[in-house]
Amino acid sequence: MVDIVVLTGVAVTVATAVPVVLQLRRHPRGLFILFFAEMWERFSYYGMRGILIFYLTEQFLFDDKHSNGQYGGYTALVYLTPLIGGFVADRYLGARKAVAFGALLLVAGHLTMAAEGKPATQVLTYAGAQYDFSVAGRMDQRVVKLKVGQGAYDYGPAADGGLEIKGLPASAPLPSHLAKGAFTLTVAQRDPVFLNIFYLALALIIMGVGFLKANISAIVGQLYRQGDPRRDAGFTLYYYGVNLGAFWAAIACSALGERVGWWAGFGAAGVGMLAGYIVFMFGRPLLEGRGEAPAPERLKQPLVGPINLEWTIYLLGLAGVAVVWVLVRRFAVVGYMLGVGSVITLGYVGYVMVTQFGKVERDRVILALVLIAASVVFWTMFEQAGSSLNQFAERNTQLALTKTQSITAAQIQAFNSGFILIGAPIFAALWAYLGTHGRDPNPVIKFALGLIQVGLAFLIVVFGARFADASFKTPLVFLALAYMVQTTAELCLSPVGLSQMTKLAPPLLFSTIMAVWFLANSWANWLAGILAQFTATDTVAGQVLDPAKALATYVHVYAVAGSITVGLGLALAVASLFLKGLAHGASDVIAFAPELEGDRQSVTGL
Repeated sequence: MVDIVVLTGVAVTVATAVPVVLQLRRHPRGLFILFFAEMWERFSYYGMRGILIFYLTEQFLFDDKHSNGQYGGYTALVYLTPLIGGFVADRYLGARKAVAFGALLLVAGHLTMAAEGKPATQVLTYAGAQYDFSVAGRMDQRVVKLKVGQGAYDYGPAADGGLEIKGLPASAPLPSHLAKGAFTLTVAQRDPVFLNIFYLALALIIMGVGFLKANISAIVGQLYRQGDPRRDAGFTLYYYGVNLGAFWAAIACSALGERVGWWAGFGAAGVGMLAGYIVFMFGRPLLEGRGEAPAPERLKQPLVGPINLEWTIYLLGLAGVAVVWVLVRRFAVVGYMLGVGSVITLGYVGYVMVTQFGKVERDRVILALVLIAASVVFWTMFEQAGSSLNQFAERNTQLALTKTQSITAAQIQAFNSGFILIGAPIFAALWAYLGTHGRDPNPVIKFALGLIQVGLAFLIVVFGARFADASFKTPLVFLALAYMVQTTAELCLSPVGLSQMTKLAPPLLFSTIMAVWFLANSWANWLAGILAQFTATDTVAGQVLDPAKALATYVHVYAVAGSITVGLGLALAVASLFLKGLAHGASDVIAFAPELEGDRQSVTGL
């Protein structure tokens, strides 16, 4: 039987890829290499990201609060390390060697993720006796039963907050009703060796992204001379490759992770990254010298004994993996780091604004900071996709497509990238049309539209909960519609963001404003972890104890967060009447500019 999800994926790919392939022939040959290298890198990253939250809750049996915090801390560091990788490449390594080193770290990290070890187990203790749980399947196919004697029984929440065991015979050593406080649930056998291997894998991936992401995009820019009319189209094609990799990662790695095993899902992501590395290395001649080190002879000079500068940088990169290995498990510490970095950076910006800038420069920096603040709100909401929305799909969404086939919870992650494949050319044409007719919205309005739409996406999920079935699962169409609206929001805000930073930042603060932009992305992912923690609900052996309570929690959190975001978007739209003047003409020409933003995924490594 043909898998409907795969068939749909093939149809979307064929329909959107034909014009892309035809256009690639008219661009530098190096673009072909970078296109496929980045496509496979995104395949690896999104393949792992799609099932990570379930791995935390089901393999290690971490509770929702810890898992969402762990996920948020991980993605925050993913967005922070490209600042280091970009600096090292610009000053020393060059973009090509930085990408190659980052790719190797990513291969090692993703393949290390495939070493899953023995899963943790849940134990119920009552009257001094312990009872285990039997577990079968993963994600939305997971079935958990309580083992009592020779039997295994379903269970559910009791009205008093305790536990009801269904179908338990009267002769069983355990009563069918366990009052709240009369029993305890503990996690046993969480293997510390494999837990540390898991954190090592995350650290390798974080550092790999840091060296690779911003630098591979930089090489794309170097393929074109200043003023080359193919430049914008080239970055649009590259942008397509980013999302094509993400699209198929959600389809393939998610299915393997659920239906075969965690090792298969993570292993497929590792194989994808290895393919990207091979394409990049064998395609080096086609880059025609782009992305090389600014001073190659300097890299060869001995620095520490016989070790030259280049290998010193690689060794420091591995030492950085050790540092990240410690940080990645400490969600609160990551927040403190971001706070300290923000105070120092913004303090410096404020000092320069007061002491060295006139009114025009100050106004432009103020506008840039307003847009950065709005982007934090936007990405905080958007980044629920890999955490709380992923769990909502598993727990409270009808995933059946037909009587015999269903989509997996993590495969729903393909909606965003799929809608981008379809919608990006439409939005590019829309902005171009509006621009030629003098009706292109100013960037503040585009940011406001992004905020309003991303907030509405969550309100769509809230509305869909009214149609939940007896199992407290909402129709899939509402989640699909929510992702479609999120995608249109992304296409309003993302291609404009970094472009505006380059236009508004005065030369004296150019690099600093870029750093603030990426620091804001890191903040958004950390805050997304905080927001996701509010959706936490009780689980037993990785399965929700009370689906009704879980649905009610999601509805409450999404209603509040969505409404606040829509309100902030409307406020920004009104404020745009005053804020647009702060640009002093710097933002007059706005286009769909993936060469500058490239959907932030291609710049900073979502």
